[in-house]
Amino acid sequence: MSKKKIVAATGCPTGIAHTFMAAEALKKAAERLGVEIKVETHGQVGVENALTAQEIKEADGVIVAADKDVNAERFHGKPVVDVPVAKGIRTPEDLINQIINEEAPIYRASNYEKSSSSNTEELEDESKNEAKSSKKIGRAIYKHLMNGVSHMLPFVVGGGVLIAISFLFGIYSADPESEQYNEFAKLLNDVGGLSFSMMVPILAAFIAESISKRPGMVVGFVGGLLADQGGAGFLGGILAGFLAGYIIILLQTFLRKMPHSLNGLKSIFLYPVLGIFLIGIVMTPIIVPLTGLNEGLMNFLESVQSTNPLLLGLIVGAMCGFDMGGPFNKAAYVTGTALLTDGNLYFMAGVSAACIAPPLIIAFATVMFRKYFTKEERNAGAVNFILGSTHITEGAIPFAAKNPVVVLPIIMFGSAIAAILTYMFGVQVPAPHGGFLVLPVVTGALQWILSILVGSLAGALLYGMYRKKAANKEPIKE
Repeated sequence: MSKKKIVAATGCPTGIAHTFMAAEALKKAAERLGVEIKVETHGQVGVENALTAQEIKEADGVIVAADKDVNAERFHGKPVVDVPVAKGIRTPEDLINQIINEEAPIYRASNYEKSSSSNTEELEDESKNEAKSSKKIGRAIYKHLMNGVSHMLPFVVGGGVLIAISFLFGIYSADPESEQYNEFAKLLNDVGGLSFSMMVPILAAFIAESISKRPGMVVGFVGGLLADQGGAGFLGGILAGFLAGYIIILLQTFLRKMPHSLNGLKSIFLYPVLGIFLIGIVMTPIIVPLTGLNEGLMNFLESVQSTNPLLLGLIVGAMCGFDMGGPFNKAAYVTGTALLTDGNLYFMAGVSAACIAPPLIIAFATVMFRKYFTKEERNAGAVNFILGSTHITEGAIPFAAKNPVVVLPIIMFGSAIAAILTYMFGVQVPAPHGGFLVLPVVTGALQWILSILVGSLAGALLYGMYRKKAANKEPIKE
């Protein structure tokens, strides 16, 4: 009996940790189950280990463990298990068994026949097929949103760090009228600011691209520019992205009966002209109320930050620690980056602290309660010192996945303490990523480190005590 052949695609919004953790988990599970597997990863550097058409054709089934668009139309007609990337990490054997036991549904891409005959005829993606239940609709919306966030993050991180570095020359070093003026600092600030200013248009463009492919990207970009210039911020960008994507879907539906020979005309002329016109018509009247909503949200967060840091830190810490790179974590992070563009450097400080704490909680626990962890866990714990220090929260996931009911509240507790203390100390972090690498540009760096260490050690103590109690019931086997 020949081995079952499975192909898989993994992808997460940041493309840093979840993507590759899911790929590794699937490979190990496949080895245990005696299944041949090839995993394509959609990381921040692009697609790696790409699947060929022949490999897809020969596969007995497909696993898509992703929170972003991975070009699923390729898998038309194959048994497909489509789940969030976190399930690829936590339950890889269950996913593979669904293929082995022939329980996976056959995937039907509505654009399959058209797109195979012409690259220019790009119709609805799998979101239309997913819209059969409220749960699948919610997952489709989340995937489209995370596709936008995934492409937005490099602009935010790159630009934000360059702006932060420019502050090393002085807070006003980019101002030609100031005594602190430095030409190189101004260059860093200008280039970083330009990158940062692309956040909303890129977010909108790739939300739309996930919905309706390349024609949607153009319309989404323009919609994002309208939202950004009108002051509607990232909320306006999100709405513009979804509107642009479905405007193109609508146009594709109306123009479907045009002669096939005019496909090129549709892609290069009709879709962009009509799409840009329609997004302008739709966005113009709603920019004003969206701007008010955006400003109201930002003002509320700023007021809570100054009047009730305990409550804000508790909320931010719980969100960042709850799913460590998932929807709640990303919601807090995107809010922090949006506030950075408005000059609020306090909110991101708490978010960063809450994201750094989870892997450090694990790392400290494996050192402080060494004998209650296996050798493999201690090695992974040591790696978490590096992951935590560089703002990669996902290193704690394998530990949390073993008993999430107990471990997640502990991680949320430690993250909340780190965020609360950060807000109470009034720390300012001008960079949206980087962890301790951006310490030179942090205002209140020592207080920030202290906040993170206190939160991490508190969480590590609780986690270690839990492991000790568990080990008394079932001794650790090396």
